Amino acid sequence: MPKNAPVSTMHQPLTPDYYSYEWAAVESVSCSTDGGVVVSWKDGTQFECHPLWLRENAPGPGGIDPQSKENDLDIVDLNLETRITNAHIEDGALVVRFEPEGRSVTFHPGWLRHVAEGGHQPFASLPEPQLWKATDFKEPPTYDGSSVLESDQVLSQWLDDLLTHGMARLTGLPTTTNTVQAVANRIGVLRETNFGTTWNVSVDLNPNSTANTSMGLPAHSDLPSRETPPGFQLLHCLKNTVHGGSSTMTDGLAVAKYFEDEEPEIFELLTSKKWTFSNRDGCEDHRWTGPIIDKGDGRVPWTFRAFHPVRGFPAMPYRDITNAYLAMQRLGHVANSDAFQIQYDFLPGDLVAFDNRRILHGRTAFDSTSGTRKLRGTYLDCDEVYSRVRVLRRYLATTSANKSLPTARKDCNA
Repeated sequence: MPKNAPVSTMHQPLTPDYYSYEWAAVESVSCSTDGGVVVSWKDGTQFECHPLWLRENAPGPGGIDPQSKENDLDIVDLNLETRITNAHIEDGALVVRFEPEGRSVTFHPGWLRHVAEGGHQPFASLPEPQLWKATDFKEPPTYDGSSVLESDQVLSQWLDDLLTHGMARLTGLPTTTNTVQAVANRIGVLRETNFGTTWNVSVDLNPNSTANTSMGLPAHSDLPSRETPPGFQLLHCLKNTVHGGSSTMTDGLAVAKYFEDEEPEIFELLTSKKWTFSNRDGCEDHRWTGPIIDKGDGRVPWTFRAFHPVRGFPAMPYRDITNAYLAMQRLGHVANSDAFQIQYDFLPGDLVAFDNRRILHGRTAFDSTSGTRKLRGTYLDCDEVYSRVRVLRRYLATTSANKSLPTARKDCNA
């Protein structure tokens, strides 16, 4: 067999995951002075592999278990003196010898190339967020609801739009109370909060949230009083016969970009001055402190903590409070402006999903005496949505993509 020819799928080296990799044949390999190896491909790409990392990811025993694809090597049993004393190429794959163990192991060259290119990073296989303004959309990207419930391919496309634009809509769904849960279950595990796993948005006589009133709600995000606010929200319209009550959405990332470019002093205040948020509920007491725009460690997703009913106390020096209020007021003006905010009708059978940590959602006021407005909602953590997108992409790329992807997590090792 030629040096760089791919081996059959049945005989390819085990990888520590469920992905299938192209046989990206290694062109050359050399041992480094610290006991690792430097792998090179024909196009000039190089990857320096540390010996301890390669040893951890070596097929078992004491490495990658062939069933779970997880590492079963206890860190206390890892010999920190492990070195690679010999490395060569067989059929394009990397073969190394670990000493003092005296064991030779073959590594999949496509998997190594995947890591070399950063494909293992959390956001590498997810759609890139695209910022938008009101001139880009009149309403959220829209799909037929029944198609998303029935087709993994359409579900994947819908979720791609959801991650790209932060919002995506379904239409024509049944107006039953369990519909929002059925759609959410197609994605992942629902997140329970103090409002329950699923919850109603309707006018209550004794509301524990301003959402359950008829007043207008400016651009905001939900539950900023949590350490990690819910990642995504799904809202399904069961009935809407009132006058008013149009839904609104604003891309928080686009607003942040505007302030960063045009009003940097406001951006600095929004991202650095902290507030303590607390929910107002007789049976619950959640509190968290953070800035209005929380950039975290600099990676997406950012978290927008913008909901005045639960913003309680400034957590900053007294001298900064006035300017911090000014910055929030500027955020309110821009986020609710015609340049950034879209407004659309919410009809029975519609379901809108959006990134609660990116999209600032709201509604216009409505006349509760003119009819009935009843929505049903739920939350999903970002992890659930990201995971589903990755699994769908992996699954649909295989030859078995014509089969329905199992919903049960335990059956989803395709």
